Amino acid sequence: MAALEPIRLIQGDDEFLAERAAADFVKAVRAELPEGETAPAVNRISGGDLTAGAFAELTSPTLFGGAVVGIIESGQDIDKDLAAAVLAFAKQPAPDIYLAVCHNGGNKGKGLAEGLKKLNVEVVRVSKIKRLPDRVAFVRGELRDAGASPRSASAEIADTIIQAVGSDLRELASACAQLVADTDGKITQESVAQYYSGRAEVSGFTVADATIAGDAAEALGALRWAMQVGVDAVPIADALAMAVRNLSRVAAERGGAAQLAGQLGMAPWQIEKARKQARNWTADALAEAMRVCARLNGEVKGGADDRGWALEHAILEITRLSAAGKASRV
Repeated sequence: MAALEPIRLIQGDDEFLAERAAADFVKAVRAELPEGETAPAVNRISGGDLTAGAFAELTSPTLFGGAVVGIIESGQDIDKDLAAAVLAFAKQPAPDIYLAVCHNGGNKGKGLAEGLKKLNVEVVRVSKIKRLPDRVAFVRGELRDAGASPRSASAEIADTIIQAVGSDLRELASACAQLVADTDGKITQESVAQYYSGRAEVSGFTVADATIAGDAAEALGALRWAMQVGVDAVPIADALAMAVRNLSRVAAERGGAAQLAGQLGMAPWQIEKARKQARNWTADALAEAMRVCARLNGEVKGGADDRGWALEHAILEITRLSAAGKASRV
């Protein structure tokens, strides 16, 4: 096994992933120490609070010896002169001193991040997960790491958890650990829905699925319950737009689900699901539904006095388009 590099750059804008990467670095240092040696001292400081004295303290051995781990959070806020000091230290790290620099990946303080890369330090990427397939992959990884059975770490189970919990990675990671612990690793879609009773049923995806299927009563019922328990209008509108967009993308393509997955940025199971939903839609109806979603986007983000009414109106329009598509295919 290769020796642990003493300097690590943690780069990206996801706070939770950055925290986890820093914790993993500390664990790696502990694993590197000889058996029986004292656990390393861990010191943390924000880049904006870093001074020459604080950096010297961060990278100095303790009175009693042993390894020291320094974590600089928000490294993009480090003063230019201090950034030069960090780079100088990274060129010649002191024995038993380990340093992780977290940087959000933006232009601010970019010289420090680029300078560390030129020194060939280890880089851990922690950018926000924006695409649903990547979020599904994250949840599946969390389930496997927590000890879920292979069947319980499927894409379908992961999607059910996301619908129930939302897109926040911290909450998703916590939910995966809790579900595995409470089910002995044997998770089903039903157990997720039962565990999060009242949450899975009122997600934007639930409203969107019922709307796309043309079931106005179910869609409106889910919408009203969601808004009653405090679900914001924006994610519901976004889920509806995503569902319509997926239908349009899949309807225009030919080929196997696995083949199209990379091309469309969707998981194979999502493509299969969208294809089934698209059978009741015509090209004209999909185009009109896209226009409805575009209008709704503006309404829920400030253009409407009553966002609930705007959502209801859009749902009724889209379910009517779905129903018309079913009738034309009979």
